Parts: sequence; structure tokens; C-alpha cells
Amino acid sequence: MTKRIYDAYAVETPIHLSMDEHISHGICVSNLAYAVAKELGLTEEECHKLAIAGFLHDIGKIKLNTYVYDREKTFTIDEMRYMRLHPSLGYAILKEREYDEEILEAVLYHHENFDGSGYPKNLSGEEIPLGGRILRVCDAFGALISNRPCREAFDKDTALEIMVEEAKYFDMRVYLAFQRVSHSEEIGKILDIFGISE
Repeated sequence: MTKRIYDAYAVETPIHLSMDEHISHGICVSNLAYAVAKELGLTEEECHKLAIAGFLHDIGKIKLNTYVYDREKTFTIDEMRYMRLHPSLGYAILKEREYDEEILEAVLYHHENFDGSGYPKNLSGEEIPLGGRILRVCDAFGALISNRPCREAFDKDTALEIMVEEAKYFDMRVYLAFQRVSHSEEIGKILDIFGISE
């Protein structure tokens, strides 16, 4: 499986990327997705698949020009549309490498919002596969505790407060499972990997 993940990243791309931050974010989302899936009572196999999907969820970004997602200014409408191609691009990369359907769906739908305002297909509620709903929550937290070109990383408590304001985007059952994980010993272990204090 490790070789398959490496092969997924070894795709031809016209740009040279420093992958450190993307891989670090993927590891964070992977660990969170596994913990949330376990909290929801999913099988070990399902948890493992969500961990893989979490690691690879943003792989489509390697097909995008770094000018777009490394810039410090607000996106234009056209840049936002371009940026929003990455779930579909990631799905295509992984489908070509014959990843399981559950992993493919989680990657494709990790930016769908429970209220129907997400992308790429504006799905809502339980139309969104469970894996996509889990990654949506975990990716949001992972993004908030990561440095971005336009801002510094938020600490854990601030990130959790921001997520309360964004709760309409999340499946409440998944969000509450994430909240339980975020107040357990497990979150400390995950944050320690990145040198983040609770």
C-alpha cells in the first residue's frame, strides 16, 4: 500500500512543487479521519480506507499551478473555479491507479457541504458519501491549524471555535464525533506529530 501511495504522487506535472506542507496536512487529516471513523464505529477496514483517503485527499492540487494556491491575496472568481478542480483531478489520478471506490468517493466529495453549498457537485445531506462527510470536517480542522500563505496557523482552541461557526457545513453526527476526538487523548497524539501544543 505504501508503494501505491508513492506511485499516486509520482504523476507527471509541469510544475515543481515543494510537497512538505501538503504531505504534512495529509498526514494530519489521515490521522483525524481514522480517529473520527473509529469514533463513529466503522470497521477497521473502513477506518483504514479513510486514513488513506485523508492522506491523499488533496493530491489533485499537484496538477494545479502553484501561483494559485500559494498566493497571499484573495482568489478571483476564475481562480476559485480553477482551484475547485482539485477534488475531480485527485479522483482521476487515484481512479487510474485503481483505488477502492470508498477512497475515490471520499477524495472527490471532501469539499461538499452538508447544506448543499459545497463542490464539485453541490450535494447535500446524506447524498454525500460518509467518507466525504468525514474528510470535510477533518480537512477543515487540519487547514485551520496549518500555516497558509495568507495567515499563520490557529491554535487548537481557536480552530475549534471557528468550526462552531461553520457547523452548518458539517454532518452533525460526524461533527460531534470529531468534537469527542478533539477532547480526547487522541488529539494530543495527533497534534504532537506536528509540534502543536493543545
